[in-house]
Amino acid sequence: MTSVRRPAADGTWRQVVATAAGLGWRVAPRRTLVVAVLTLGLGALPAVAALLFKHLVDGVTSPGVADDSRVVALALASGVAGIAVPLVVAVLGYVALSMRLAVSLAAQDALFEALNRQAGLRFFEDSRSLDRLRLAESAADVAPNTLNAFVLSVLQCAVTIGGFLGVLVVTWPPVVALLLVACAVDVLAQVRISRARVRTSEAMSETVRRQLGYRLLLTDARAVKELRLFGLTDFFRGKMIGALASAGRAELGVERGAARSNAGVSLLGGLVSAAGLLVVALRVRSGALTIGDLTLFLAAVASIQSCAVGLVSSWGSAVEAVDLLRHYLWVRDSPAEIRSGAVVPGPLVSAIELRDVWFRYTPESAWVLRGVSLVIPAGAAVGLVGINGAGKSTLIKLLTRLYDPERGRILWDGTDLRDLDLDALRRRVGVTFQDYMQYDLSASDNIGIGDLEAIDDRARVVSAAEQASIADTLRRLPGGFDTLLSRTFGADEAGATTLSGGQWQRVALARSLMRGEADLVILDEPSSGLDAEAEHRVHRTLGLIRQGRTSLMVSHRLASLRDADLIVVLEDGVIAEQGTHAELVEGDGRYARLFVLQASGYLERSWTA
Repeated sequence: MTSVRRPAADGTWRQVVATAAGLGWRVAPRRTLVVAVLTLGLGALPAVAALLFKHLVDGVTSPGVADDSRVVALALASGVAGIAVPLVVAVLGYVALSMRLAVSLAAQDALFEALNRQAGLRFFEDSRSLDRLRLAESAADVAPNTLNAFVLSVLQCAVTIGGFLGVLVVTWPPVVALLLVACAVDVLAQVRISRARVRTSEAMSETVRRQLGYRLLLTDARAVKELRLFGLTDFFRGKMIGALASAGRAELGVERGAARSNAGVSLLGGLVSAAGLLVVALRVRSGALTIGDLTLFLAAVASIQSCAVGLVSSWGSAVEAVDLLRHYLWVRDSPAEIRSGAVVPGPLVSAIELRDVWFRYTPESAWVLRGVSLVIPAGAAVGLVGINGAGKSTLIKLLTRLYDPERGRILWDGTDLRDLDLDALRRRVGVTFQDYMQYDLSASDNIGIGDLEAIDDRARVVSAAEQASIADTLRRLPGGFDTLLSRTFGADEAGATTLSGGQWQRVALARSLMRGEADLVILDEPSSGLDAEAEHRVHRTLGLIRQGRTSLMVSHRLASLRDADLIVVLEDGVIAEQGTHAELVEGDGRYARLFVLQASGYLERSWTA
């Protein structure tokens, strides 16, 4: 949909692994160290236990090899080694879980901290970025821990294999080469499988996103009523199931290949073990080796194969985690499209000026604004008029720096908006969007978040609600202003409720009015959901609010703009005409025709079937 600037690279193997390891050490250094020490100990225990058991077997089966006291000591030592393994596993499991939770929390926090740095809208309106974001969210949850687990598995297996390798060399050297061949085949198979899984996940990302979107539609209270009235439930259910089935078929295709590869590798490993066992058994029978040597060989082969299988499986998961973490790094390191300037804006004293502003959402799309030049004098009330698609909402996004112009400049008292401190600029702007938000918060908090510093100032919240003509409605709620406005949450909270569309719109307006120090007030269709009486009260209030401030109001109800100091008519991305209401009506242009058309609808007294 749109084009987002990308980081120079998605991350090499070294960068990705360093990121995962660095997270663990940064957020939980002591737990990371404890896990590493316990992992190394767990790697050494199997070899120690097998060696003790070998000597015990030889002491029992070969007369004269050991006296009774030695046999007892070996038996006790073997028992202690056997008990130590589950104890270490239990402690390691707990500490490792604690470390994994800390790492996941840190990874998620870093991801959304990076998202919050995207001060504009472009990143969130780009389908490719959203696909990578979904993969990055998945990566943040599991991939760092997967890579850390792989590194620890390598350490554990290195110790285990190192402890047993000498045994295999002494008993039958060729088995070492055979095991290496089997492991190499397994590694190649797992890498291929992991790459296939990641490619499938990337290819199906949009399909999965569609499936999630259809599922949300089928459960969203705002959509449910229309879906039922238009008989669309089965239509969207079919789309959801179709997308889910498509993703499932792709996943099954990959796992089918994985099952075949794993079966072949398992067969190869079994043949190697059988060959080694046969040779060692014959050497025991000939007297070249003892029964204890046979038990040690069996333990060595079993442990090495177990390590190899686990390591190869972890390797496959690690490859998948690295590919996913590249998406994580891409999102985390994506540069902000909207960058803050350094100049702190003062109160607006002169004007906001648009100079030859051009804007389009992608290089391939049509221009939405084409050379718009406009002066909004400080303290003036400006109305913005135009049919859908004329560029009104885009102009608001540019004034609030959710986007920057591709060409031209927007000036605040002569200073380019791009040179102003972004947070300071936005604190001087109060906005009520047409597609306002309905937060699952209390009525008071829904208003108070318009100015977080004053969220607990009930007097200011009530005052804003009074100005928006919603205070009486909120007082009548079961918990008054403390009532939770939600049907999604608060099942156990008595009195949780929601509001009508028009009531929610007034709450959104009150939220904007919390910014009492705002120099610029932008109202995008502030009365579209209000009844006639409420609309009259709101516009009377807005008239009082606009006094001494600069205001920009977008409305299709042209009568509500009659008192504006300046009315601007946008058409096809350019300013078609501008002036006062009287001037534009007298000019008999686009505005006059729209005004007469609306007025005739109100004056019409006859209704036709």
